[in-house]
Amino acid sequence: MSPSAIDPEATFTITPVKKASSEKHNYGAIVNGLDLNDISDADVRHLSDAIWTHKVIVVKGQKDLPPAKQWELVTRFDPSAQQVHSHGDIKTFNSKGGLLSKAREVVGIPGAENVRLIGKGFQGEDHYGIKNKTITKPLSHDWHYKELPQEEFNAGNVRFQRWHMDAPLYGRDPAWFTTLRCIKRPTQPEVNIRWDDGSGLSMKAKPGLTAFISNVQMYDLMTEDEKRMADYSWVEYAPHPYMWIGDCKGNANGLGLVIQGKEKKLEDLGDFDPKDVKTYPMVWVNPVTGEKAFQVHGICARKLFVRSSPTEEPRVIEDVMEIRKLLKPIQERVLKPEYIFIPSLEEGDIVMWANYQMFHTAIDYPESYGPRTMHQANIASSAPPVGPNPIPSAA
Repeated sequence: MSPSAIDPEATFTITPVKKASSEKHNYGAIVNGLDLNDISDADVRHLSDAIWTHKVIVVKGQKDLPPAKQWELVTRFDPSAQQVHSHGDIKTFNSKGGLLSKAREVVGIPGAENVRLIGKGFQGEDHYGIKNKTITKPLSHDWHYKELPQEEFNAGNVRFQRWHMDAPLYGRDPAWFTTLRCIKRPTQPEVNIRWDDGSGLSMKAKPGLTAFISNVQMYDLMTEDEKRMADYSWVEYAPHPYMWIGDCKGNANGLGLVIQGKEKKLEDLGDFDPKDVKTYPMVWVNPVTGEKAFQVHGICARKLFVRSSPTEEPRVIEDVMEIRKLLKPIQERVLKPEYIFIPSLEEGDIVMWANYQMFHTAIDYPESYGPRTMHQANIASSAPPVGPNPIPSAA
């Protein structure tokens, strides 16, 4: 929901997350005193503004929220949007999802298919009409080029799976927000998240959670020359981008792809409409705070149009090696433990985040820790991201 007049006052409380002195992430908040089963239009606006402002919020105490009500809330955030999940219906996702549908099993909740069951292990005898379901999927790090030995994984050594935003990047615009309700998750023991990229970095976390980095902080860490370049440049994404990279492997730290030359040829992607190919600015402006985020989904970028002023002729970069070489040092600056936020969730909590400002990733854990059950929902936005400067109409 776009920013609007604040009236009347919110009926719930928002508390910024407490940080240790060593932590440098500057986002995140906890919401209390809100029943999402019975939320007024005014509070929907306040909640929307809270997500834009705090980037990641955890709404406490939503154990009794039916899937249909979660989807209803998502549609109320953006009532002008087409009433379908940002990645389409289940059939579309499974046929065109490429890397995404290959890497995990996703099930729609009966009667509320746009709410997706995401989890691991046995989901119960009857989960909202889904009977005796055991979710099996490849291990998250199976997508990585560098192997993580099974015995090390079983001992609790894990990785970030894939840093991304929730965005189809073809045919539909990215969701403003994603909502993820925790039904069940293991709480112990902790996992040890390793970068395994030669940096020696690692951090501890509770199992079954989602990690976040802020692309606003990423932008703030850029040099003035880099900011000027980003403010005036734009990205063209591949058609059916997750099919395009379906045979590719990721870096061990979860950010970006290994250069293997395995991107598919466009003629091998099947039918696509050039009008549905997405072109977005490199920098996306927060409609509430005005903050800038360096929001480039590098794994799906097929062309960069790079310039540092409105009058400069853009340099077109089509070599994916060069694209990733440009993005890597910028994006990895926030890929450090002190900038990463992993909000803890109790059963019934729902985490919501601003896709236009953040990257996030799943963190796998050994099966012996127990099952995980989450309900995820978002909606393709009714309006695309806006940059600080318009993309030329001829682009």
